[in-house]
Formats: sequence, structure tokens, C-alpha cells
Amino acid sequence: MGRKDIAAEYQGLEVKVPIFFRCPISLDVMRSPVSLCTGVTYDRASIQRWIDSGNNTCPATMLPLPSTDLVPNLTLRRLIALWASTAATSSSSSPAPSAVGPTPAAAASELLRQIADPSQDPWPALHKLAAFLSDDDVDEFDKNALARAAGAAETLVSVLRRGRADASVEAAVHVLTVIAASDCIEEDNRKRVATILAADAASSVASLARVLRCGSSLEARIDAARLVESLLRNARQDVKATVAESEEMVCELIRLIGPVDEKDGLDKQAVAVGLSCLATIAGTRRARSEMVRLGAVPAAVRVLATDAGSPSQALRVLEAAVGCAEGRAAICEMADTAIPAVLSKMMKGGMGGAEAGVSVLWAVCHKYRDRRAVDAAAASKGGLTRLLLLMQSGCSPAARQMASELLKMFKVNAKSCLGGYDSKTTHIMPF
Repeated sequence: MGRKDIAAEYQGLEVKVPIFFRCPISLDVMRSPVSLCTGVTYDRASIQRWIDSGNNTCPATMLPLPSTDLVPNLTLRRLIALWASTAATSSSSSPAPSAVGPTPAAAASELLRQIADPSQDPWPALHKLAAFLSDDDVDEFDKNALARAAGAAETLVSVLRRGRADASVEAAVHVLTVIAASDCIEEDNRKRVATILAADAASSVASLARVLRCGSSLEARIDAARLVESLLRNARQDVKATVAESEEMVCELIRLIGPVDEKDGLDKQAVAVGLSCLATIAGTRRARSEMVRLGAVPAAVRVLATDAGSPSQALRVLEAAVGCAEGRAAICEMADTAIPAVLSKMMKGGMGGAEAGVSVLWAVCHKYRDRRAVDAAAASKGGLTRLLLLMQSGCSPAARQMASELLKMFKVNAKSCLGGYDSKTTHIMPF
């Protein structure tokens, strides 16, 4: 909603607008009040445009800004919402309708009625809901009112479960994803989506797997994976097991982190959400061998080798894979690629990635002593240096012990230990 729309909304109110409800920049009633470090409150859209234009001062005081962080002024926002509802009730004329209806509650009721009506095509209403929830100019209170409306999540999920993958189902998935993954949506409203999906987990998983398989675009498939991620993050253990035991779902998540074009390119957003789901699923012991059978190991290695992002999650998937014989065999069969990839990325995935990486190396090189893995690790340039760095970091005692045992396996010489410092453009970075 733009400046003119906001002005029109309040035009019919026959009350005086309190001066501190107006943004000092736009002079309109603030929709999303935020405060700068100077203590002055502005409407988010107006002050963000000011900062994005290259200004580094407070518009009202002209003082320099040591920080451009915007802190939501929740107290003022509640006061404005209370004033607006009171003024609208006492006014002789109603405010002009907003982009989705006269009020969030009325808008939600009408749009949800259209979506639930079997005689109507739900796509237009779903498209309108998505636009409303994605609009930066719409107040967060309005978005949350829409998200928490009675029957909202249930109606959207019912569209998802219609047994086909068409434009309406993809639109429902997108709206659910916006609610489940947006920072502006309150945690309770985000969790509610996962709760409704988990109520019939088998049907939800089958429907989301169908969108992952038949989605008309990569964006639709990514949206479906983000709903799976939300479900895994918030659901009970038995629901997670339902996801993990769905062969179709695991297969499609592995496909999502694979090539997306004719040049075998990987999409970083797809890789991030796909690996996040797979890493969580891998925590279910029964699912590990099935993941390996479906190709999780070469897919994770490809992500590491091509620098497609999310190294920590890829290393976690490989760490889970070495917990079964099939996973170790898969890694050792491609040791010439897998072991250097693990060594090169283990220090770029944070402490969790580093410890997952050393667990993979220790399992295949030390515990099971596969000759192919040992040779590949010994031949990797800078590998010993990375193990030494891990031992000197704040890693866990178990990870330090594994790194120590790996070092003892190899004949340490000056050249191999200093391999990471040969190039002037290669730097050892902290976590």
C-alpha cells in the first residue's frame, strides 16, 4: 500500500490524527513504525527509502547515524492500531477499502470463502493473498491478522491436498510458504501452518512431493521444499519419520539439489533448502541407507565440489551417510572426488561443518581404513593443515581426538603441512 492509498484509508475519519502517529518524512499515519538509534520513529517504508538513497543521517535531527538498524516500535504500533479501530467505529463514514478488503478480518473472511468455494477457481484469491502478504508496505499487524484468521491455514492446506499439481495448488503452497517462512509473521502463526500440515502428515507429504516432482517452475519446487523444512522443524518425531520414510519425497529433495539447467548448474536457494531437509531427515537412522540408495552421497559431494553453498549441511548429510555401510561404500567409490571436497570445505561450514567433515574422514580413513580414502586424503593439498587448524580451534574433544588420530596415520612433512600456505591468494580463515 503506497502513500496515497494510506492517506485515502484515513481520509474519512472525522477525528484529529495525533501528531506522533504521523511519519516525520511522509506525514502520513505510520503503518509500520520503527525507531532509529537517535530515538526518532519513522514509518519503515519512508526511512528505508531515505537510507537506501545513501543518506547516513537522521532526517529529523540531522545527526549522523552510527547504526542504520531499524527497531520496531511495538508500543506505538499498538496505539495506532487501537486509535484506528476506535476512530473507524465512531466515524460517520467508513475508511476506504484497502488492497484486499475493508479490514484484515473482513478481507480474510471473503478471500477464504472464495478459496473454499468448490464452484470458484481459487487461484485469483490465492494470488491476491500472496500479493498482500508479500507487500512491504502492508503493516505486519494486518498480515498477522490474515494469517491467524480462523480456518485460514486449514483452507489453504485443503487446496494443497486436492490430489493434483496445478496452478491453484502451487499458489496455495506459495501462500503457505510466505506465512511459514516470513520474518514478519509471528512465530505462533508460522507454527500453526506446520501443525495443520502435521495433522494428516501422510497426505501433506504426498502432496508436497507431488509439487516437488511436477512443479511448473523451480520457484514452485523451492516453495514446496520450504514447507517440508517448516514441517520438519516444528513437527513431532513421528511426523519427521513420515517424511523420512517417503521414498518419493527423499528422491525429489535429492533431485532439487542437483543440476537445474543444461549446463549442470546448481541453484543456491534450491541447494540450501534441499540440503536442510535432507540433513534433518538423515537424523532418522532408518532413512540413511534409503537416502544413500537414492543418490544422496554423490549429490552432496557435487555441492561441495562445485562450491554451490551450504557446505555445513552437505557435510552433515555425508556424516549421516558414513553411519551405514552403504554410505561408506558410496563415499569410498568416489574417494578421489569426495575426500578432497570434504577437506576443502570442512573449514568453510562453521564449527558444525568442520566437526562433521572430520567425522566423515575419520570413519572412512581410520575406523574402516579404506585404502582409496586414505590415499585420497594423503594426496590432498593442505589437508593436514586443516586438520591441525581444527585441533587448535574450539572444537569438541571428540573432534579433536579424531583429527589427532587422522594425523598419526599420515607421514607429516613440511611440504604437506604447509600446502595451505603455498599460494599468496589462499588464506586460512577462522570459522
